[in-house]
Amino acid sequence: MVEVTDAAPLGTAPAPAPPASTTLGELRERGAAFRPVKAELRDNLLARLAAGQRSLPGIVGFEDTVVPEVERALIAGHDLVLLGERGQGKTRLIRTLVGLLDEWTPVLVGSELNEHPLHPISVWAHRQIAEHGDDTPVGWLHRSERFGEKLATPDTSVGDLIGDVDPIKVAEGRTLGDPETVHYGLVPRTNRGIFSVNELPDLAERIQVALLNVLEERDIQIRGYRVRLPLDLFLVASANPEDYTNRGRIITPLKDRFGAEVRTHYPLELADELRLLRQEAHTTWLGGEGFDAPIVPEHLVEIIARFTRLVRESTHVDQRSGVSARFGIAGLETAAASAVRRAAVAGESRPVARVVDLPSIVPASRGKVEFADSGSDPDDDRELEVLEHLLRQATAQTFRARCGGLDLTGLQEHFTSGDTVESGELVPAAALLGQLGTVPNLAQLLGRLGVPEGEESAEQAAAAVEFALEGLWLTRRLAKDSDGTRTVYGA
Repeated sequence: MVEVTDAAPLGTAPAPAPPASTTLGELRERGAAFRPVKAELRDNLLARLAAGQRSLPGIVGFEDTVVPEVERALIAGHDLVLLGERGQGKTRLIRTLVGLLDEWTPVLVGSELNEHPLHPISVWAHRQIAEHGDDTPVGWLHRSERFGEKLATPDTSVGDLIGDVDPIKVAEGRTLGDPETVHYGLVPRTNRGIFSVNELPDLAERIQVALLNVLEERDIQIRGYRVRLPLDLFLVASANPEDYTNRGRIITPLKDRFGAEVRTHYPLELADELRLLRQEAHTTWLGGEGFDAPIVPEHLVEIIARFTRLVRESTHVDQRSGVSARFGIAGLETAAASAVRRAAVAGESRPVARVVDLPSIVPASRGKVEFADSGSDPDDDRELEVLEHLLRQATAQTFRARCGGLDLTGLQEHFTSGDTVESGELVPAAALLGQLGTVPNLAQLLGRLGVPEGEESAEQAAAAVEFALEGLWLTRRLAKDSDGTRTVYGA
């Protein structure tokens, strides 16, 4: 039995207290040195690898494929573009790179560009150091604040990314030739950090041109200004291969300046799909006041994982679009929510998801799937039928994998005299088990489904028995009648 737990997004954990504020002189006395961000990433990555630690914790299913390619790119100091269908973890991977930065880094207090005290790049910074010398105040910047991100949209401007003239600064009396009249965009404000452009092909080609100097010469150009800022950046972009060739494109000079291109993919193995669901599904907060967090049994997690893979492989689904990992994650959360709803209505203290909660996944997740033959007038009923069929297929596969060879004849014999068992999304566990009395081989069934010995409960037993009944129906050993809210099993 698996209780799905929340995985805290990387970089959101509270940062420890920063080092004490200091001065430029004290920093020099300590022997501090400026280290470019790419060298920082490389050194910290190599230290993790030498220590036998995971370089990108939390990344599932890429250990032998994508991660080694990313590691080689980081060691080589290459800017990176990730290509893959939606929901393959590109953004998650990019944000995880922040963990390879130093936890704290010194910055000039008040700098818009996160300038290192020993490597000033702006007119403002040089003036500060000239005025204050060794007494120039130095603060500390946490790695979580050294990440910039922009979702590429058609209305993105050069000013958003690079910068533009600030009319307010001009109105204050500065001349147009003064570089301090510039309002810096997102890229220079992420100096000494990682900057990500998501869905890069959606960025207009004339805007992509503005990134050419950033990638090669490591500086920026703003209108007619002679502004040369030797930016210290690691630039990473993501793109969908379909957009890469059709809806939009990355201009050839920009593609050429990315040092590495890495293709992502969906989980290759069922085990990876299961790990991903357990890590990413947020269910522990669903219990709320008066209810424990819901339990999603192992066999239900497996059904949802198999269901996701079957939908992804179906000929009815548009393969160019793909089926996001969010499809399975949302399905698991929906099943858990259905269990919580039943517990609230039926008075159960510990919600446990059952097979009867699975049909709620289909209508909730339909919008995450693009069907190949939907056209301009999609057939909603047909699409629902396809998803329902694949869900039954996933349930049957899981039943055969987990209960193959298990003697369920005792459970099946309960129906030989004409008795029936009624279940439903609001039928409590006690009511379901009360219709069956003693269930033969229940301990073996619970063991097959991963319930630890000594931790059995009525809710877990009901989930196991209902799965067995569904499996017997799918293997044509029981009959079943269902009207959507009420399910009756019989001989």
